[in-house]
Amino acid sequence: MNESRSAATAPAESDPVPLLLELVGTPSVSGDEETAARALVRWFKSAGFTAYVDDAGNAVGETGGADGPVIMLLGHIDTVPGILPVVREGDVLHGRGTVDAKGPLAAMAWAAARAANAGTAARIVVVGAVEEERESKGARHLIDRYAPDALVIGEPSGADGVVLGYKGILRLRYEVERPAAHTSSPEEKATEVATGFWSGLRDKLALFHPDAPFFEQALPALVGMSGDIERAVLDISCRVPPGFDTDGLLDWLTERARGGRITVVERTDAVRSSRTDPVARALTAAIRGRGHRPVAKVKLGSSDMNVVAPHWGCPVAAYGPGDASLDHTDHEHIDLRDYRLAIDVLTDALGLLTDTLGRVPVGAGEKAGASQ
Repeated sequence: MNESRSAATAPAESDPVPLLLELVGTPSVSGDEETAARALVRWFKSAGFTAYVDDAGNAVGETGGADGPVIMLLGHIDTVPGILPVVREGDVLHGRGTVDAKGPLAAMAWAAARAANAGTAARIVVVGAVEEERESKGARHLIDRYAPDALVIGEPSGADGVVLGYKGILRLRYEVERPAAHTSSPEEKATEVATGFWSGLRDKLALFHPDAPFFEQALPALVGMSGDIERAVLDISCRVPPGFDTDGLLDWLTERARGGRITVVERTDAVRSSRTDPVARALTAAIRGRGHRPVAKVKLGSSDMNVVAPHWGCPVAAYGPGDASLDHTDHEHIDLRDYRLAIDVLTDALGLLTDTLGRVPVGAGEKAGASQ
């Protein structure tokens, strides 16, 4: 990793919208983010960051102090498939990624530049990670290369919202076979075994805190099914809350597989911070300082926060402009007033967080042997 850092300079433009326009206008479906990543790196360099595309394809920009606490701003530069026209109508920008999550990523880049220009002691690392919409390839690449003192995840929370937690996910495939039989035969058919497996799982999870808020419930979804008398396949996704006994559920399902095969496709535990977490407190104070009422939130989906936070164990929360209900839809758009407000909030929060963390030895936020 290159340890030298350029002196902070003001970005070439004073308006933060052109960066967002360029990122949204550059398609970057998961697995094909290189052009967008290089565009972000060019912007980083124009703003005085040390910047590069790392081995995983992440766009990385580093700025600020050389020996202060390390604050990572981790967003993602990929999007789900689906091209949407990029159209600006006054203070509304339409396009794929405006909300999920190029709006939050561009806001973090601008906030880092402003904090550096203000002389922050913190070393700020901004990452536009790849393949968050798949299996978080970019975030996983960072786990053994950094150990930040604080972490902000760039996801849409609304300019006045702070996300404290995300549910985990358990994705399964269940496959079962039965001998060929006539439809009039009393012998159990593969399709019947599969539907029984699904019904049992659904009934089992319905017992897990049924009267609690959705965030604290285990919620299964049957997302795919195919089959006939001889062979049936189910694809199941379970959103699980903090503290959920995933191993216990898998053991229970294995005992009731009835000769079928269970494959764990994805397993990610839930994650949650507290309202007193230093990152959450800094963001909350910054929102209030800008004249807005902060709202603490938890999300039923998952993010890169689930991937990196358990490994790093540092203060963490998620923040970014945009209405998360527009994620992945054909109506995705962002209010540019919220985008600008989010930049102000993040800039203020970086200052507050730096004061809270204090100074730490050089390199505490980067693990030995890290490389691009």
